[in-house]
This record gives sequence, C-alpha cells and structure tokens, in this order.
Amino acid sequence: MAIGTLDWVGAATRLDLLAEPVARAVAGLDGVEVAEIDPTLADTAAFCERYGVSLGESANCVIVAAKRGGEVRHAACVVLATTRADVNGVVRRRLDARKISFAPQEEAVGLTGMEYGGITPLGLPEGWPVLVDEAVAAHPEVVIGSGVRHSKLAIPGAVLAGLKTAEVLRLAN
Repeated sequence: MAIGTLDWVGAATRLDLLAEPVARAVAGLDGVEVAEIDPTLADTAAFCERYGVSLGESANCVIVAAKRGGEVRHAACVVLATTRADVNGVVRRRLDARKISFAPQEEAVGLTGMEYGGITPLGLPEGWPVLVDEAVAAHPEVVIGSGVRHSKLAIPGAVLAGLKTAEVLRLAN
C-alpha cells in the first residue's frame, strides 16, 4: 500500500535508513517498508502536511516511565496521531504504577538507542511492554518512526500488535 507521496521500499533493503536496534528488529518482519524524509519534517504535523499522509494513517510512539515503590519500569504506547494515550488512566493501571510520566527526552533516547522524534516500537529494549491502541492494531498500515528522524516506516497494524511484548488495549481517549 502506498501512503502519501513517499517512495516506499522494503525496510530490509534500506537498513541505512533505520536506527541500529530497528534494523535488527525488522529482520523477519513482513510488510515493513521505509521511506526517506527531510529530518526537519519528522514531527507528525509537519510530516503529514508535507508528504500527504493523513493524521489517521500516522501513529505516534511515546515512552513512559512507570514508578512504584522506588522501581522505574519503561513501556511504549502506540496510538494514532488523531488521539492521545490515556497515560494517567489506562496505561498507569496496566503497568501497576503509582506514578507515571512521559520519559524525559534524554532518558528515552539513551535507553532506546533511537533519535528523539523517531522512536518506534520496533527494536525497544528486551522485555519492555508495547501497549498498542486497538485502532492502530486494526489499521491496515500506519506510518511511524524508524528510530531516526530522516525516515519513516509503514507497517501493518497487525504486525505491531504481533510484536513479542505487544498488548492491544483501548489506550486512546
């Protein structure tokens, strides 16, 4: 499926367009494509406007830090760009956290090995939960970060929902 005005190719054929942990993760995944973009347009609104991708075809991945009893656990939340993740409700309860917040930029980048603005659920540290909104899971294909700001991935929602640590929930509010 061609989304927007981008030139999509199989992600496995252009590993140079992916962050290193993402490049490892795409091996063996079917239907994952990548397209090069202007890195100054990596943020969702600017990207969608420039490349003709609707917000409903674009997904965002945010890293959260869940705290309870002095322990901090991280997770990824994936929602369509038209919605926001219910971090203080659904996500906090699912992660059994007393307090939850978006991971600070430096922490998210350091832990994932990805660039801020390009963080994606593919290639996250082992064992991190990937909470996928049901609308993303049901989508035939969404555009999401590639781990770097100079490209984007197109990936079937079912592939995201099928990641090893993925769980499909109603995350959006």
